[in-house]
Amino acid sequence: INAEYMGHFLSVYFFSLIRMSQALEPYVDKLVACVTNDGRHIVGTLRGFDQCVNLVLEDSHERVYSTVQGVEEVPLGLYIVRGDALAVVGQVDEAADAAFQQTFPDVRCEPLPSITHH
Repeated sequence: INAEYMGHFLSVYFFSLIRMSQALEPYVDKLVACVTNDGRHIVGTLRGFDQCVNLVLEDSHERVYSTVQGVEEVPLGLYIVRGDALAVVGQVDEAADAAFQQTFPDVRCEPLPSITHH
């Protein structure tokens, strides 16, 4: 790999991180859901983030899915999700989420698989 290619790659990488950081600004102090590269589903209030898209979530919990029992919510409290571990981040509709939580004892599904990059 030559230096010119590496320089271009790094500038595109850092530009995309800056755009991602700007995209997260409206979600601060809002309830968000994150899916990590290893398939974890974490929900919490976004309190902050940095230029590497590391997230600080407050009052967070992980939702664990299973084919044999309902959705389990594991409390995490104040939690940091590393930016390089994130697959998806989005704002949660709190009314819809509250209704969905009522169905947790009845929900059965496969846990999310890890993301593989090809």
